[in-house]
Amino acid sequence: MRKPLVVALCALALAGAGATPAVAAAPSPTGADTTTGTAPATSLTDVVNDTVGAVADTLSGLTAPKSAAVNFAGTVSLSNCSGSVVRMPDSAASDPALVLTNGHCLESGFPAPGQVLTDRASSRTFGLLNASGAKVATLRADRLVYGTMTDTDAAIYRLNTTYARIKSAYGIDPLTLSGSRPAAGTAISVVSGYWKRIYSCSVDGFAYRLKEGDWTWKDSVRYTSACDTIGGTSGSPVVDDATGKVVAVNNTGNEDGARCTVNNPCEVDRNGGVTVRQGINYAQQTYPFTACFTTGNRLDLSASGCTVPKP
Repeated sequence: MRKPLVVALCALALAGAGATPAVAAAPSPTGADTTTGTAPATSLTDVVNDTVGAVADTLSGLTAPKSAAVNFAGTVSLSNCSGSVVRMPDSAASDPALVLTNGHCLESGFPAPGQVLTDRASSRTFGLLNASGAKVATLRADRLVYGTMTDTDAAIYRLNTTYARIKSAYGIDPLTLSGSRPAAGTAISVVSGYWKRIYSCSVDGFAYRLKEGDWTWKDSVRYTSACDTIGGTSGSPVVDDATGKVVAVNNTGNEDGARCTVNNPCEVDRNGGVTVRQGINYAQQTYPFTACFTTGNRLDLSASGCTVPKP
């Protein structure tokens, strides 16, 4: 988890100052969304978000190397996080669309350890991007379907529209969640809708437990060092370059070399041994969610094979 960007950018917008890379680079690398509620289209929040987009567009000229195959289509920008429109392997075009991001990007703030949120009203908005990273629409949620920072760091929203309507209006398909666990060595891309930036690297391995402050996550994906994600990349889909499917959701990294503190997660092995990897970043696997959604994209935590944490 990393610090939010909204406060600094709000001050920037109010002052009418020019956007500079230094302002956006100041926060720590993932960027959690601590705003509450969803403001009308003419609100200060939307002005700030537009400013954020301008900063991101400016910095997109300084992007890391991009995968030739993976692009931004179907990714979304949040107020200071990233996300993606996703479908389960068996989702139908007529199903209400889903958006995946981090649990620590919830508009209500960080869920407490052990807390699992389900079926909550939400009017959260998301900026839908096309293949080149241009915003083509604002999508709106009607429910928070699932959110937690226990064992994983994930949130899934339900939109007030379907995959078919998004495709018809904007020509954009959702990303598909893989039903399989990724393998070490898999070539991946971390696609940030917030920064309009794609990081390319590989799965270096897995952390049996990843501990950060009061939270612990299981079987976390560890990146090779090329995926040096920055502020605002929280919630980015991690895409298998070979299949184009989402295998994880980007969430944290060790900034300062500290041990098991906020913004400095540590790896804990089966025997309790602790390893600190400064500068290395992580994601949470998403395949377990594919067993938890049934016909009509309905969440069923009692479904066979559904192993995600329950309330």
